[in-house]
Amino acid sequence: MKRIYLDYASATPVRKEAVKAMLPYFTEKFGNPTSPHTLGAEAREAVEKARATIAKTINASPEEIIFTSGTTESSNLAISGVAYSKAETGKHLITSIIEHESVYGTFKHLETRGFQVTYLPVDVEGLVSVADIRSRITPKTTLVSIQHANAEIGTVEPIADIARIANEKGVLFHTDAAYSYGRVPIDVKAMKIDLMSLGAHHIYGPKGVGALFVKKGVDIVTLLQGRPDEYGKRAGMPNVPGIVGFSAAAELANKEMKKESKREAKLRDMFLKYLNENVKFSKTNGSPKRRLPNNINMSFDGITGQDIVKGLEKHGIVATTSLNDRVLGAIGVKGAKMLGSVRLTMGYDTKEQDMRMVMKLVQKIVEDARKKY
Repeated sequence: MKRIYLDYASATPVRKEAVKAMLPYFTEKFGNPTSPHTLGAEAREAVEKARATIAKTINASPEEIIFTSGTTESSNLAISGVAYSKAETGKHLITSIIEHESVYGTFKHLETRGFQVTYLPVDVEGLVSVADIRSRITPKTTLVSIQHANAEIGTVEPIADIARIANEKGVLFHTDAAYSYGRVPIDVKAMKIDLMSLGAHHIYGPKGVGALFVKKGVDIVTLLQGRPDEYGKRAGMPNVPGIVGFSAAAELANKEMKKESKREAKLRDMFLKYLNENVKFSKTNGSPKRRLPNNINMSFDGITGQDIVKGLEKHGIVATTSLNDRVLGAIGVKGAKMLGSVRLTMGYDTKEQDMRMVMKLVQKIVEDARKKY
């Protein structure tokens, strides 16, 4: 049975080019990049080359890139690092109700440490109101953190407008770009971003490696104690093979982004149009226009998302239910619609004929389930 993988938002296969680039750093070029000898210098050179490559993809300087163990660590470091660094100035922070758990959980933790957090609502498309941002900033606000794109519903937030307002008010702006990086253009200078979280495993890089962009001049408190590597912002041994693989994947993803995003968006729109027109009581979750090119999130009455996923898997199709009720609830998806939600995310191996087959299979699974009631 042919497998059709439609859960690229959860994990992507590592590209062969990234694997090839990584391999020597496991066995031949295995030095510690902090060591003074030749092997150490070789590893250090690889890390710095990767730093420059990733910086170029977002129009940053190499010294503004901090390597981490993934987006979760990057977001923790950015949010807590700024919060503690600016605590004497103020303890008010702003985020949205639909952030990824790594961001949402960090803010919840900071509340237990005496910080005040404003959780902004979103509209039915999952968009944060720019006017809300402006009205909620106070003299005690030190950080605004709004995701670039939502993992569940694919909505792309107007972060350039939000960052501009934060900048005008003298407040730092952080964005979690784990799901948008490599799929939509990002220019940290033009968008006035102060801190940004990135990860490798959503762009066909290895798991367990990520990066944090920290604008020059922004101070953060380190979370890990030890040798002050990564420009004094993170302690710990750099994952040299992972960093090299991340760099290779990032370079390819950004090189191919325009063409691949256009292709995926065409498949996404075809899929959504067919099911909305041919299956009654179906609903697209998220913004129809400001949306990641590879994201499909739909709700159906009369069946659970889990039953749809199980039905698809019988035919070799890998998809998932919506994983976060907090996100769906925030955009007004409740009751039967929430239970009947499913997410499909495409990637470079997704073919048009596969999506045509899947959309008709989803229709059949839903209609067959409804006949039982």
